[in-house]
Amino acid sequence: MKHSTRRSFLKKSVAGALGASAAPMVLRSGVLASAGNPGANDRIVIGGIGIGVMGRSHMRSFAGYEDVRIAAVADADMRKANAAAEGLDADAYQDYRHILDRDDIDAVIISTPHHWHALQTIHAAQAGKDIYCEKCFSHTIREGRLMVEAVEKYGRVLQTGTQQRSGEREYTGCMLVRNGRAGKVERVVAHHYLSPWVNGLPEEPVPPELDWDMWCGPVQPHPYNHRLTADTPDFTYGAWYSTRAFGGGEFSCFGPHGLDVIQRALGMDESGPLEVWTEGEPFESVIYRPDTFPDQPCTQCHSSLKGLYPKLFMRFPGDVIVEFGDDINSGGHFIGEHGTITIKRNHLSSDPEELIEEPLEDPEIELYRSEHHHRNWLDCIKTRENPVAHAEVGHRVATLIHLGNIARWVSEVTGETGNRLQWDSEAERFTNCEWGNHFLDRPRRAPYDLPETI
Repeated sequence: MKHSTRRSFLKKSVAGALGASAAPMVLRSGVLASAGNPGANDRIVIGGIGIGVMGRSHMRSFAGYEDVRIAAVADADMRKANAAAEGLDADAYQDYRHILDRDDIDAVIISTPHHWHALQTIHAAQAGKDIYCEKCFSHTIREGRLMVEAVEKYGRVLQTGTQQRSGEREYTGCMLVRNGRAGKVERVVAHHYLSPWVNGLPEEPVPPELDWDMWCGPVQPHPYNHRLTADTPDFTYGAWYSTRAFGGGEFSCFGPHGLDVIQRALGMDESGPLEVWTEGEPFESVIYRPDTFPDQPCTQCHSSLKGLYPKLFMRFPGDVIVEFGDDINSGGHFIGEHGTITIKRNHLSSDPEELIEEPLEDPEIELYRSEHHHRNWLDCIKTRENPVAHAEVGHRVATLIHLGNIARWVSEVTGETGNRLQWDSEAERFTNCEWGNHFLDRPRRAPYDLPETI
């Protein structure tokens, strides 16, 4: 096993060494679309990018497949990269572009914080790698669309890490709703997901093994604090995903699972809502400090915050109203003419009970069936077919999350709630709210901006 934090191609790239130039962060020209496509009997060689809680879990899982070899891992924190590499007999890097530079690697698993997903996905597609991208798919709506364009342009196979889409009960529930078992759906009740807070953590010394500038990437560097990265065992989750600069709060952490179920059951995989709005008191950003929340530094661990967030609503085609107001963290209650079907993680129930008792016979609508999320991606790498949670699916689910957060942020800057923000899901813009359009993307610092040409 070899350990490296830099390799010669960085000197050859347009950007040069990270942080040394304002030029865009790019790949050397020889890397572009250089990887082949594994055949049905080939072993798939994988590199892991981001070795946090989910990254480690994915590495362990994929390493168990006979047709997979984990060849390399990369993390801005070499402690994490080295520890993972030791257990996998893999190479460890600090810069993910080393993995993309390798001709022997077919695919990558991206498990970095959300603010890195867009650039790493686009670079991986340009380098000819297939991609497993953890949820939340993107950090902004514009980023998500560019990610989809890159995957499609370079013919890559991307699976989004919303694994409930491959769950048996979730699949069955969505089939029942889509085929009218509850009658016309009039309302869906979803979880009251929390939006991210503002980082108020004090500065601490940066561990020598961590490249903090790289970890922050497109974001203007914040003061380092171990709570952001979960660098100590007293924190299960890093505060990064609850921090607005790096993630979307509970909305972007657990929201993708529940909203994926809702999108699928409503038949909105390639579309979205018509309106989004808030009710109640306007949103007010919460500043996270250790003395305020001394235990787990993540929004979903603090249910007391729910009263501080205005209630969200979305209106979908067919006048279906989605109300974010119940404690159903990974699904929704689908309320129709004939009763209610409840779908959440590993759970399917109904009121009355007979709505789900009889299996569907000759259903009019058939949904893509995947029995295992990881295996589905691996099989599709070999067949070059779309997996169950392909890039457009991941982007549309992430869009719901961003729309929810944007509606709250708009209420904060305007001081008003109740205004319905009208959403054009084809143009991916608001038609009546420039503040909403302001939040469709975010500023990035050089050299981490998105490529001008995908």
